[in-house]
Amino acid sequence: MPADLLAHALAAKGFMPPEEGLLLHRHAAERAAHGPLLEVGTYCGKSAIYLGAAARDSGTPGAVVLTVDHHRGSEENQAGWEHHDPTLVDPDLGLMDTLPVFRRTIAQAGLEDVVVALVGRSTTLSALWRTPLSLLFIDGGHAEEHAQNDYTGWAPWVVSGGLLVIHDVFPDPADGGRPPYHVFLRALEGGAFTEVEALGSMRVLRRTTGTAGDPLR
Repeated sequence: MPADLLAHALAAKGFMPPEEGLLLHRHAAERAAHGPLLEVGTYCGKSAIYLGAAARDSGTPGAVVLTVDHHRGSEENQAGWEHHDPTLVDPDLGLMDTLPVFRRTIAQAGLEDVVVALVGRSTTLSALWRTPLSLLFIDGGHAEEHAQNDYTGWAPWVVSGGLLVIHDVFPDPADGGRPPYHVFLRALEGGAFTEVEALGSMRVLRRTTGTAGDPLR
């Protein structure tokens, strides 16, 4: 990964360990020339830098990263929860608002031409989505309902040979929440995806059956 963008990624607000970010970048670099990359769960843009670096350096005109978030924070980002950051609260509304920080992060990294924010609820946007995806990165809300909805709404649009990357997969309940792990199991048990790599809490799967737009189990 280019040193300038790695420095921006390391400095950005977020929760992804550097080695997992570099794994995401490496697989995104493999897929960036083959179609859009889409992540669910933008937060402040840390992972979008890893993805954006892959798109920028792919040498493919029109390579793009779409990043989906309502920017009001997941459950664990709210006041009183472990990952709450009071500096991200809009003082007038009293609500989380990570969009301004995300926009500044991407602008400072020089990636506004390749990273596009889709602002809204994942379920609302996925219901309208019809574009095949080369790579899908699921790192949105970690409640069971939200994690499963992200898979249901977006995973069918991964092309054959494309990649599904899932963050915060913890087989041991003592290490973290279970919903992303349940999504990982669902992807494998449904038969459309095969695991190709694991590092930390990151799991990388490749679509081996079906075509983009086919419903998944």
